[in-house]
Amino acid sequence: LCCWLNLYTLWNRGCIMPNTFTKIASVSVGVLGASTIDFTSIPSTYTDLCVKLSTRCNYAGGSLLGGLRFNGDTSSIYSNRQLYWDTGGSALSASNSANNFAYALANVGATATSNTFSNNDIYIPNYAGNSNKSYSNDGVAENNATTPIYLVLLAGLWASTSAITSITIFAGGGANFVQYSTATLYGIKNS
Repeated sequence: LCCWLNLYTLWNRGCIMPNTFTKIASVSVGVLGASTIDFTSIPSTYTDLCVKLSTRCNYAGGSLLGGLRFNGDTSSIYSNRQLYWDTGGSALSASNSANNFAYALANVGATATSNTFSNNDIYIPNYAGNSNKSYSNDGVAENNATTPIYLVLLAGLWASTSAITSITIFAGGGANFVQYSTATLYGIKNS
């Protein structure tokens, strides 16, 4: 996790920068809401993927941690470690293993300040390679108050050597994404 955080710091300071970000697809949730946000038929022509999200869900509380699945895989081969902070006070850490989905994003729920949305950046390196697939996320469930509801830095693994061809993102806890939630998938080339 420390190595990942060092790379993440270098990335944000502009020390590591890919040459191109190309928008592959974008989804905007309509008035009826959506149980999932889906990206399908992802081409294998890029080095890495990045999903940028602005979401809110109808969960009855202030925030929750949502998830994703690669290629519709429901096998118990997802694991992650996370550093997080919530309104309870101090920074905490957690780890999960043998899950049938990947914990992946902070979500704003129904009791958060009206018209505020969470922001998440999910980065997936070497998504078309033949090794296990790692991913990371930097997310915040915002409340437009003195402190956010939830902050998370997360690194995870999908223990599959299959190329990622689809991503399904869900709010978690049986909640649906609400209108104006958006997600954009980018392909990244390092050459």
